[in-house]
Amino acid sequence: MLPRRLKIALLFVLIAVLSAGCTAANPNHPLPIDPVHGGIWDKFFVFPLSWMLQRTADVFGGSYGIAILIVTVIVRLAILPLMLKQMKSSKKMQELQPLLVKIKDKHKKDPQKYQQEMVKLYQENQVNPLSGCLPILIQMPILLAFYHAIVRTGPIRHHDFLWLQLGEKDPYFILPIIAAATTFLQQWIMMRNNTAMSDNPQMKMMLYLMPAMILFISVSLPSALALYWVYGNIFSIIQTYFLYRDTTPKGGVAK
Repeated sequence: MLPRRLKIALLFVLIAVLSAGCTAANPNHPLPIDPVHGGIWDKFFVFPLSWMLQRTADVFGGSYGIAILIVTVIVRLAILPLMLKQMKSSKKMQELQPLLVKIKDKHKKDPQKYQQEMVKLYQENQVNPLSGCLPILIQMPILLAFYHAIVRTGPIRHHDFLWLQLGEKDPYFILPIIAAATTFLQQWIMMRNNTAMSDNPQMKMMLYLMPAMILFISVSLPSALALYWVYGNIFSIIQTYFLYRDTTPKGGVAK
């Protein structure tokens, strides 16, 4: 488990980054993407995604809905090695849970000794509890860059896909509901295959809190971003299924 102070620090960092990014890319007055004078953010994050989206849309007859799907898959495949590392670490953490419980019971009156023994156990098994944060920290600027690319790329803002105007909110709230539902499903599948997560009260709370946050965000932001979130969740659900198919749910027997 992560130290409480670290969790709070990470939360404040993510909130600060999202707040700054969303303020900069105001949907009502979007700034043009400037890969030359726009600084590191525009040059290395926003412009490449905008360029990929536009070129992919050109290949698929101008469909930015399909372009978002293709670029989402490309981005997720690019960070797949990090996800694999995270899941391997998660499996090891799951295997170490019985030993961690024993150490905690043995040193419940000596928190310092408990921390020392826990760190020793992690080192002996080459497990880093912080590795689970890395994919999240990497995905957040990518998601924020996607937000900028979508809001600040003119053709996307004026493009239709299915019933959606990609630059506007979903008038029927269908996509935000799907985004929240797939977020819940993705987290539920992950917890179902991870004893350490399923036994963690904070993770159980996030199972419901995260979809609620995604629903709230998706309702107020352009449909293109919610579409990206849905595509990403579906990719994660499929990814989790294949990566955990050699295991069974809690209480089951490995194949």
